[in-house]
Amino acid sequence: MPADFNGYWKMISNENFEEYMKALDVNVAIRKIANLLKPDKDITHDGDHIIIKTLSTFKNYNMDFYVGKEFEEDLSGVDDRKCMTTISWEGDKLVCVQKGEIEGRGWTHWVEGDELHLELRAAGVVSKQVFKKA
Repeated sequence: MPADFNGYWKMISNENFEEYMKALDVNVAIRKIANLLKPDKDITHDGDHIIIKTLSTFKNYNMDFYVGKEFEEDLSGVDDRKCMTTISWEGDKLVCVQKGEIEGRGWTHWVEGDELHLELRAAGVVSKQVFKKA
C-alpha cells in the first residue's frame, strides 16, 4: 500500500533551490522572488488520482494527475516550458520524470512521519525541500 500524502503541508526547509532554478534557466528576477517564498502544499490523494497544489503569496501551481499515466504538463509561470510527465510509485515514493528540453528533470516525494520530503532534479542539480503536516 503506497503512503498517504493527503493533507496540508507547510515548508520548513529549502536547500539549493537557487541552483535548481538556474538549471531550469529561470530568469534572475523570478529566481530572487521564488527563493524568498515558503510555499505550502495542499495534497488530495485518492488511489491513483493525486492533486498537488503548491500555494504561495506570489504564484500557485496545481498538478492534477493519475499515477502511471503520461500527460503533457504546462509549466507556464514556472519555467515556461511544456514537457511530457509520468509519475509512478517506487515503493512508498512518488517519482516524477519530466521529458523535455532539460535533461534529468523530475522530482521525488515521500512521507516520513509528519514530514513530506521533496527532491527536485534538473540537469544534474538537486534541491531538497521539507514540509511539516499542518
